[in-house]
Amino acid sequence: MRSGRAAVAAPVATVVLVVAGALLYDAVAVRAGQPARRWRAQIADELATRHLDDLWVLVGAGAAALVGLWLLWLAFAPGLRRWLVLRPYGGTGAAIDRAGVGHLLADRAAGLAGIEHLRVKVGRRRVRVSVSGPVDPAGVQRQLREELARVGLARPLRLDVRSWRGPAGGGVAGESAAGESVDGVGERTGEAAR
Repeated sequence: MRSGRAAVAAPVATVVLVVAGALLYDAVAVRAGQPARRWRAQIADELATRHLDDLWVLVGAGAAALVGLWLLWLAFAPGLRRWLVLRPYGGTGAAIDRAGVGHLLADRAAGLAGIEHLRVKVGRRRVRVSVSGPVDPAGVQRQLREELARVGLARPLRLDVRSWRGPAGGGVAGESAAGESVDGVGERTGEAAR
């Protein structure tokens, strides 16, 4: 899976490479004693003679600003970072949301006895699980590793289970790497812990 911005980056990079290559070639040719190309001389004359309030200068500046803002938006957009690619099956590809993996792991942990609090954070390469209560972290890790294997990710995630001292009171707090809460897990895990 590839983000849609890859289709935009390729032509933009090609245009920049062609323009920069042409300018570099002409600059080297001028340094070698040859006259500047006619197109570069015309562009230099236009830039030197046109005023800043000229219509074409304003249109060109506005277009450059819009393209720059669009490229910045593409650069900072999340793309496909929240998706994890699954193993291909029958020639088809699929992906699962990282929050979905967090929900699956939290649901599996909800069935384990002794867990009072649970926090799941799913990253692009690692899953961090924090548990508290009278539970064996190694047992929790075995159970969650089995659940991760059932998901069928193309690139397996590293699982890190740690025990911690949770806040007083019952319930389970689950969240994904994006900070989304794992809804409904607190009630089920609270019942399982009792």
